[in-house]
Amino acid sequence: MGSITDVPGFKVGHAQDLEALTGCTVVICPPYTVGGVDQRGGAPGTRETDLLHTSHLVNEVTAVLLTGGSAFGLDAASGVMRYCEEHKLGLNTGLGIVPIVPAAVLFDLGIGNGKVRPDAEMGFQACLNASTEPPAQGNIGAGTGATVGKILTPKMATKSGIGTASIDLGGGVVGAIVAVNAFGDVIDPESGEVIAGARGIKGYADTLKVMKTLVGRKVMGLASGPSNTVIGVVATNVKLDKEGATRVAQMAHNGLSRTIRPAFTLLDGDTCFVLSSGKVEIDLNIVGAYAAQAYQEAILNAVRKAEKAGGVPALRD
Repeated sequence: MGSITDVPGFKVGHAQDLEALTGCTVVICPPYTVGGVDQRGGAPGTRETDLLHTSHLVNEVTAVLLTGGSAFGLDAASGVMRYCEEHKLGLNTGLGIVPIVPAAVLFDLGIGNGKVRPDAEMGFQACLNASTEPPAQGNIGAGTGATVGKILTPKMATKSGIGTASIDLGGGVVGAIVAVNAFGDVIDPESGEVIAGARGIKGYADTLKVMKTLVGRKVMGLASGPSNTVIGVVATNVKLDKEGATRVAQMAHNGLSRTIRPAFTLLDGDTCFVLSSGKVEIDLNIVGAYAAQAYQEAILNAVRKAEKAGGVPALRD
């Protein structure tokens, strides 16, 4: 279903350490892009999300960073800022260019080498790699160390990654890119069946069912912790103000609730950014409805494109 770079003007770049199994992904915006955010999970790791609130002054977003490394990974944003400043991308304050770079992290320290995290150099490299070509999916960028289904310990999870998708609205485009590192399982929204998640003795255990059992109640705190999170970006060339972008972010998160079970737990830090760059006039309700569809497809692509890594099998295995 295409990719987020089908939206004119947006560039995406990945950088990763395939041995340590961590990485980051940057979305570089065209000038005068407006941003919004919806943060729902109970364990977020974010940067500059307050700036995107409708009551706050700055409207422009220069780039958005999605990164592994838990809170340590926020360091990669300084590399994105350095790249943007060098290329004169950002808010002109009259005293210099200040790049506006919101960011969100996921926890991937339990796979690969948890002592290696995305840093400023990796963030800068992701920017150097950015292009308008369709971005790679699976074990790359912010999805390098992503896994799903961790109620029976991370060792019994399934490898996930990062995915992207887009939808033509007829004159406008809405696209999404999502790094999927959920506590819960990824399900097929058509059948309701688990396609990637906690692995049991015979097939998938089904996290929702395990949570009700005595075993599930005992292991919840021990096995999980705040080691999860789904983070993503929706971009469109439909004209949205800050309030509209925030509303679309809220609607886009419906795509997560359709594909991940359970969604928005206290163990996740789920965060969705929305970026609007264009002047195309389309009803906000239409944009939001299809943003959810693009988000849903990007999540499914993240697990379909993932490959086994760090001893954790993927859907294709």
